Amino acid sequence: QVQLVESGGGSVQPGGSLRLSCLASGSAFSIYEMRWHRQAPGKQRELVATISRLADTNYADTVKGRFTISRDNAKNTVYLQMNSLKPEDTAVYYCNAQLSAIGYWGRGTQVTVSS
Repeated sequence: QVQLVESGGGSVQPGGSLRLSCLASGSAFSIYEMRWHRQAPGKQRELVATISRLADTNYADTVKGRFTISRDNAKNTVYLQMNSLKPEDTAVYYCNAQLSAIGYWGRGTQVTVSS
């Protein structure tokens, strides 16, 4: 079992930055592929960024060049650094730990980008 708790969300003006954190409790954090998803009101959940066990990363085209995912296995934490934020980045951001078909989710953290 893995429990995930996101933090770092908030309100920011366009062009600003936020760093989200996801702390995992339980065992063997390092073996999981970690993902950040987001869901805006009235829209489907979107996969934003992925980091593998070996720290290979992938990003949605909508955030490429602006967001950076990283992990610190010693701290059981995955991060999402978000720069040059846009109003369309407004959403609830969810952390997900995935190992083959087994997945765990956090409850999400709200990010609001507005002037």
